[in-house]
Amino acid sequence: MRNKNKLAGVALAAFAAVCFLLTVSSASGQQAGSVEFALRVTPTSGQAEPVRGMTVFLLRKSFADIRKEAEAAEPILDMNAFIDKLEVSIEMKAWMKKHQRVDLSGPEFPKQLAPDDILTVPEFSKAFSDRNSGDRTIRLPVAKYLKTDPNKYPDKYALELKEYQDELRHFIETHPETLESLDIALDEVKLNPGPRWQHLQMERTARVHRNTMDLAGTVYLAASTDTDLDGHGRFAGVGPGKYWLSTLETEAIAGDARVRWDFPVNVSADKTAAVQLSNVNGVEIASHE
Repeated sequence: MRNKNKLAGVALAAFAAVCFLLTVSSASGQQAGSVEFALRVTPTSGQAEPVRGMTVFLLRKSFADIRKEAEAAEPILDMNAFIDKLEVSIEMKAWMKKHQRVDLSGPEFPKQLAPDDILTVPEFSKAFSDRNSGDRTIRLPVAKYLKTDPNKYPDKYALELKEYQDELRHFIETHPETLESLDIALDEVKLNPGPRWQHLQMERTARVHRNTMDLAGTVYLAASTDTDLDGHGRFAGVGPGKYWLSTLETEAIAGDARVRWDFPVNVSADKTAAVQLSNVNGVEIASHE
């Protein structure tokens, strides 16, 4: 039996012992109870196997709720505020806010682009021109208005501009594949803020994870122990109350089965709560996680 990412260390075990003693002493004369448990994991094709040497934590709050607490304590990233700070055109900011998208790459990006976006957003217009004007297999509409002085011939300029926009709009509608490489042009001039946004999200996720583990290992930790060769473990001298048997983010592995536990247990005075932890009351983890 193997288990992944073993989390218990000497310092954590020492702290757990201190917390455990505090829990017992806080019972104020109440008789303590105990918890006995056994861990078994059954692969898809095979027999149940004992989970040996797995660190199990006795928590005063479920690990799932501890994660929610850490998540709630970390401010949610404001995409609109992020967009406001970007050094891009007003039109591009408006497009990002409308679509709630800052990653200008991937197969879904061109699907969200409309012909009018190419006409009205300067960055998209330039990227479209850069990617398609040099392609001899593509015959873009001729921009006659560029050769007309708008100050001397404003009516002619406006007419030719409208004609060009109508032709370009129709061209894009009939050739949507010309939008598929815009992300390359935007990336070349470093106009895709997606990686920066993703970095901020990853930093927030790391903070939430760190705070979750800190809360589980300090504030809500009652005790911890390792299972023996038969997959058994025991917590003695536990004050009456509701607890959770948790393996945190460590999973027990048997064949193709990977399981974590965050299972509630009620401890009564002068009684032993017996718990069998298995695939049935655990959380099975997909192999790609």
